[in-house]
Amino acid sequence: MAAFADGLPCWADAQLDDVAAGKRFYGELFGWTFDDNPDEKYGGYTNAFSDGKRVAALAPKQDGRMPTVWTVYLATADAAATASAITEAGGQVVLQPMEVAPYGTMAVTMDPGGAVFGLWQGAEHQGFEKQREPGAFCWVEVYTRVPEAVDAFYEEVFGYEGQDMQDIPGGFRTYSPKGTEPGPETAVGGRSVIGPDRPDELPSYFLLYFQVADCDATVAAATRLGGRVLQPPFDIPYGRMAILNDDQGATFAVLQG
Repeated sequence: MAAFADGLPCWADAQLDDVAAGKRFYGELFGWTFDDNPDEKYGGYTNAFSDGKRVAALAPKQDGRMPTVWTVYLATADAAATASAITEAGGQVVLQPMEVAPYGTMAVTMDPGGAVFGLWQGAEHQGFEKQREPGAFCWVEVYTRVPEAVDAFYEEVFGYEGQDMQDIPGGFRTYSPKGTEPGPETAVGGRSVIGPDRPDELPSYFLLYFQVADCDATVAAATRLGGRVLQPPFDIPYGRMAILNDDQGATFAVLQG
C-alpha cells in the first residue's frame, strides 16, 4: 500500500476505558473484527478490520482522566518537522514525536482553536487499508470558534486549499490537498463553526465519520447496543447522516453516501 500524502487523514483510534466492551459495540455495529493478539508492548492497542483490511484501532486509556474520544491522524513524511511547523503556525504539540517501532512515528498536537489531532509517519503501518466504503472511515471535520485562525493554520502547515460552502448553513469550509482544485470533489475534510447556541465549555474538536450502508438501521443498532443518539438521521447534499455516542461516550458520525 502506498504511503499517504502529507496532510491526508490516514488513521483513527478511540481511547476507551474498556476495550473489550468497545470490541463488542463496534464489532456488531460495523462488523469489525480485531487483532487476536494485540501488541502488549503498547498497552494492548487493538487494530480493527473490515473485510480483512485495517480500518481503525481501539486503545485502552493509559490514564483514567483522559477523554473518551476518537482521534484522527494526519499523515506526514517527517513528524518532527511537522510538529515544529505546527508550533510556528500557532498550534501546540501535546505529545512530542515518538517512535512506535516497527510501525511508525506518532505525535499528538493541537490547532490554534484547541482541537486535538494526531500525526502519523508510517513505517510498517501506513494507515487505513480501506476507507470511504461501508464499515470504514470516510470523512472528518474540525469544529472551532476561531475559523479564520484555524483555516490559516491548516493552510500553512499542510498546504490545504479551502473553499467555503454556501449551500451548508453555519459557516462550513472544505479542505482539499495541496495543489488540487478546492471543492467537495477533492476535499479530504472540512471545518465547521461552533455556534453561539453551544455551551461555552464545549472545546473545539474533530468529528470522525464512518460510512454505512443504511444510516437509520445503524442508528437503531447503536441504540440497542447502549449508544446514544446526539443527532438523529437527517439528509445532507452528500447523503444521510447521524451523530452518535458509543456505549462509553466517544462521539462519531455515520454517513450513508
